[in-house]
Amino acid sequence: MAVFLCGFMGCGKSTISLSLSKAMGCACCDTDALIVEREGMSIPEIFEKKGEKYFREVESAVVEELSNYKGVAACGGGLMLNDKNAETARKNGTVVFLNVPFDECYNRIAGDKNRPIAVSKTYDELLELYNERYEKYLKNSDFKIDCDGSPMEITKLIIKTISLT
Repeated sequence: MAVFLCGFMGCGKSTISLSLSKAMGCACCDTDALIVEREGMSIPEIFEKKGEKYFREVESAVVEELSNYKGVAACGGGLMLNDKNAETARKNGTVVFLNVPFDECYNRIAGDKNRPIAVSKTYDELLELYNERYEKYLKNSDFKIDCDGSPMEITKLIIKTISLT
């Protein structure tokens, strides 16, 4: 079974996916890294040369490819905003929303040139985006995990939560 981690940029999907996959004894991947490898260019380059719409199409293809994945997938911040992507992920695994307060996410992503959306927006614009995305993350996930502990504490909480299903 696949576990898809979703949430806003900087919520810790990559960190938690590594911890969770180790604890579960399974594989781990990052959808953004898969896209970079597949496209042969960085995410900012993809946005610049091919546009966000193209990037989102590639994201959808990656979710389809992960349909039979047995591991933990750290999903890009926008991947689960697409209802079709979420439906595919939920049909083939469990989607976990990593809930982290905006200011904590912002402190982690501010000035990160590998995040074209974060670099091109002000604090207020990112806060607005966070608020817009929040309800989508809730709607398109199976579980919400409040991430106010260490990566290991969050990992244990996820395992406990998904074991109850």
